[in-house]
Amino acid sequence: MSTLALRGPARVVVRQHRLVLWTTAALALAGIALVTGAWWWTSATADTFAGTGCSVQHTVHGCGIDVRHFLSVELYFSRLLRYAGVVMTVLPALVGMFVAGPMIGRELEDGTYRLSWSQSVSPARWLAAKLAVCAVLTVVGVSVLSAVFAWAWSRTHSTHYPAQWFEREVYGAMGPVPVGCALLGLGLGALAALLVRRTLLAMSITALAYGAVVVALTSVRDSLWPVATVATPLNATPADLPGGTQYVGRGMMAGEQRLPDGTCYRDPVPDVDRCLADHHVTGTYTDYHPASHFWPLQLVETGILLVLAAAAVAVAFRVLRRRHA
Repeated sequence: MSTLALRGPARVVVRQHRLVLWTTAALALAGIALVTGAWWWTSATADTFAGTGCSVQHTVHGCGIDVRHFLSVELYFSRLLRYAGVVMTVLPALVGMFVAGPMIGRELEDGTYRLSWSQSVSPARWLAAKLAVCAVLTVVGVSVLSAVFAWAWSRTHSTHYPAQWFEREVYGAMGPVPVGCALLGLGLGALAALLVRRTLLAMSITALAYGAVVVALTSVRDSLWPVATVATPLNATPADLPGGTQYVGRGMMAGEQRLPDGTCYRDPVPDVDRCLADHHVTGTYTDYHPASHFWPLQLVETGILLVLAAAAVAVAFRVLRRRHA
């Protein structure tokens, strides 16, 4: 972002933290180049392997080395993608810690904020400028990284090590959820900095608060959207579920009543048939999320994240007004 196109407090914010911004941009570009380069290498290796006439499923004498090299390259790409997913899930916490620490907490701790407020910049405008600049850069940057990750993830479908959409490091790294998480981290960072006015303490509180929200949302994620259910009569062959299905729960049914999975299959079980009859078991059920539930789950979770982020920012401005009215 060019400081020449900005005016007032926003320009000051960019100038103050331009080294961090440039460093972050360079790291993001390096990550994008690494992922795209890794896929180019994987794709080139697949083309070379196809030209050998060898097959992974039906390996013949003389193809062992080619098969192992081909599978190793695909495995490396899969692992790199998972590491990238971990980075994406940690990134929002880093955004919040930056806001809580160097951006707001340090100025409040050192008292340098008074210089800005003495130059016809109100406290509310001072905070708004900092949050606005960080929010714009965060939304743009995380959206680009999320799109690149989604592109790379789609490429794993053609490999022998596909990543599933519901895996934690995959789900949290693409779609609008990473953006919502980053904005939540921003709001929590601002609130923590204004509450404690200590750099390291505010950064620690932000990381802990963000982690607590992520753990809570992860624990209820499966219930954010109604699951699909398939019922199978007793002794019938279960229906095949579509690919990319996330299993949520399964058990036995006694009419409309659900029984825990394994009700009649515990150790020791004297008579399974009698147990099934005693419980009036008529079949089994399976709850699952098909791949088509990815976007509904993402949108609901993003909505929750944005509400929490807005609430944190609103409370932050309220704290600022009460302490510096």
